[in-house]
Amino acid sequence: MQNVRENCGDQLLLTGEINTMTGMPLPEPCPDALAASHALQNRIAEAIAHDAGWISFARFMELALYAPGLGYYSGGATKLGTAGDFTTAPELSPLFGATVAQLAAPLMAQSAPQILEFGAGSGKLARDILAECAAAGIVVEQYTIVELSGQLRARQQEALRDFPQVRWLEQLPQQFSGLVLANEVLDAMPVQLVTRSAEGWREVGVTIADGRFAFAERTCEAALLAHIRSRIPDADLLPPGYLTEVHPIACGFMASLAAMFGRQPGAAILFDYGFPASEYYLAQREQGTLMCHYRHYAHADPFYLPGLQDITAHVDFSAMALAAVEGGLEVLGYTSQAQFLLAAGIGELLLRTDPADAAHYLPLANGVQKLVSPAEMGELFKVLVLGRGVDLPPAFAGTDRSHRL
Repeated sequence: MQNVRENCGDQLLLTGEINTMTGMPLPEPCPDALAASHALQNRIAEAIAHDAGWISFARFMELALYAPGLGYYSGGATKLGTAGDFTTAPELSPLFGATVAQLAAPLMAQSAPQILEFGAGSGKLARDILAECAAAGIVVEQYTIVELSGQLRARQQEALRDFPQVRWLEQLPQQFSGLVLANEVLDAMPVQLVTRSAEGWREVGVTIADGRFAFAERTCEAALLAHIRSRIPDADLLPPGYLTEVHPIACGFMASLAAMFGRQPGAAILFDYGFPASEYYLAQREQGTLMCHYRHYAHADPFYLPGLQDITAHVDFSAMALAAVEGGLEVLGYTSQAQFLLAAGIGELLLRTDPADAAHYLPLANGVQKLVSPAEMGELFKVLVLGRGVDLPPAFAGTDRSHRL
């Protein structure tokens, strides 16, 4: 352990190096941000030392994203929009939230007039939903936001100050009936990395070598091996050297979601990028889907500036659906974001603005195009709808791809 601690210092700071994915230097952070990243690197190194020189990648990702006061989501850096690292669907157009509001009405009518959003980002989705509900006469008695980031919570409270029905929690409530929303939440949950060797599956974790974070393998524990074989189709037929992610933490979240509904009626709509298992674990996807986002640059180095960049993996929607069903929920629908939004009426909402009013119509039309175009977010992003005791409106019947899960 002592040798690991001695390696913890300035040598762990990777800023300014040429990124192997982009082939170019990434933008330099300010001195305060560098200092925060350096502090987080020290904390991660201490965790590695404490665990005899090796931690799972899930533990590394958890610290990098959520370490109190230093992690990417728990620190103070701007995440969303042009000043941040990535842009989400609600940031692109107010019609995203307005469309969700139109669907919320029949779902809440079958359950309860409550919405719970997990990880609300800037608060824009909540604001757009509540504004549309107010204009359309849709009653939302309570809008609960489960937010782990103090910085984001403060931003949300400012954005939503005109909506007194909003409250904040730091964890899921024990019971809930109504509509649950999660936009790009599952992809930010820590994943475990695994690789197939000639001898079988091994877990890929993080150690320190030559003063830097580095990947290191170990034998899979029994629970992880069972998860691999239950979630990856034909797992033992994949070629040696195959590297991928599995999602036990996200599966646990889905189980908690099901338990929260209990026997009460309600629905959950989850937007994210990903695939069903049959497409996720293809032989040609031999390096997995892990990706990092820093100042709108995408690259594949999770050790670059811990705490200052987002680390994500695509979602295995088959695993998410299975975990929810095992918890007692039903799969109400699974489709692309484009088909979901079009079935929910985003086209009709766009036409509420006169096309002749170019100054207002064109920005809205451009936003909708980015949301539904197959070349933009329309096909990469999927929507999984789960529930109990409720049904989707008939307009969604022709969009369902649940048979692919």
